[in-house]
Amino acid sequence: MDVMDGAGEDDLSQRLRASLLEGLPAEALLTDPGVTASYATDMATFCAAGTPAAVVLPRTVEQVQHVLRTATALRVPVVPQGARTGLSGAANASDGCILLSLVKMDRILEINTVDRIAVVEPGVVNAVLSRAVADRGLFYPPDPSSWEQCTIGGNIGTASGGLCCVKYGVTAEYVLGLDVVLADGRLLRTGRRTAKGVAGYDLTRLFVGSEGSLGVVVQAVLALRPAPPRQLTLAAEFPSAAAACAAVCAVMEAGLTPSLLELMDRTTVRAVNALGKMGLPETTEALLLAAFDTPDAPDGLAAVGELCRAAGATAVVPAEDEAESELLLQARRMSLTALDALRPATMIDDVCVPRSRLAEMLDGTAAIARAYDLLIGVCVHAGDGNTHPVVCFDPADEDETRRARESFDEIMALGLALGGTITGEHGVGVLKKEWLARELGPVGLEMQRAVKQAFDPLGLLNPGKLF
Repeated sequence: MDVMDGAGEDDLSQRLRASLLEGLPAEALLTDPGVTASYATDMATFCAAGTPAAVVLPRTVEQVQHVLRTATALRVPVVPQGARTGLSGAANASDGCILLSLVKMDRILEINTVDRIAVVEPGVVNAVLSRAVADRGLFYPPDPSSWEQCTIGGNIGTASGGLCCVKYGVTAEYVLGLDVVLADGRLLRTGRRTAKGVAGYDLTRLFVGSEGSLGVVVQAVLALRPAPPRQLTLAAEFPSAAAACAAVCAVMEAGLTPSLLELMDRTTVRAVNALGKMGLPETTEALLLAAFDTPDAPDGLAAVGELCRAAGATAVVPAEDEAESELLLQARRMSLTALDALRPATMIDDVCVPRSRLAEMLDGTAAIARAYDLLIGVCVHAGDGNTHPVVCFDPADEDETRRARESFDEIMALGLALGGTITGEHGVGVLKKEWLARELGPVGLEMQRAVKQAFDPLGLLNPGKLF
């Protein structure tokens, strides 16, 4: 939508404010430009953002419906937002839009220990839910690195993952049903509360990962698991990334099921030590972390240790207890923050490749770093092939910024060439629109646009994202 200028723009703004206040308390509507600008972006770099007309912070489903009805009547775009911890620009403002921040809808409505489900509003923080269900002897597996800040609604919007994906999968595996407000304000209920169900098209899965482009999630039914034993971890040092990747392949080929299998390259290890004084071995070229959360965890770790040694590990050190295991996990969670501290800005890639091609991906990324004379650290959800190359650069340096952007694209191209995908858990947003088109191809892109047209014929929901 093109926002009118001059007197027309002023008239639209006044009508928008008046219409919104008909169904919202005054404190739920923010229109001061200095305030609304602070909501305009998520954490991604190189992603354009427009100037919002308003920020709305609803507390009820009815208030969300009112916002969508108003937006449709006035033809105003709406950009749904969570905690804005995303890394692809999916929550960035469009010019003249309503930023619909769902962080105030933060109630856990139900935890059912028999059906093993939780019913939550979209603003519930991931870590808050995880701790609440743990108190009832249950487990919500998805654990993005930003789990202390990110919301369930945002996790659903981007189909986010985390450290335990190798065993438990991503957010999509745990979303059983959704309440969604459509672009015209109607309320749609998808999915189920039952353990199984195959009635009709799986609209629930369609909304997971749609980045708010098809509707606004206002409630979710989430699957839970019994709480596993506390996991035990080991760290293995390798003389090369290729050797560490060989160990990953050996672990998976052996049929082992670790609850975590993570890799940090030398740059990342040093960055974590610099930021957190973690005492990780800085002489290693690649550090592999493996964990098991089963009663026989020591046996699983012993088997992984043997496979690591056979792949060339120079040291294999099991954690002595749960506290030491947790310290290693904290080091891994700190990786992106630590790399971000190395230079004034970062671009965080999110390319997922087949595990069998992981060594080629890491070696290729290192070659790209050399070719562009850039510092690129890599942390990896190695068990599922999801790499996070982090390009570190100074945005004040025009040439370095150009090289950073070009290297980012080279890494994306490398991932596709290896049979991978442009995003494993961060989404597409603004950052990867061009690359989504390349991955899907013309027929796939046409079908995706047809789905968007069916749900949002006026194109008001999160315009300019995905495609």
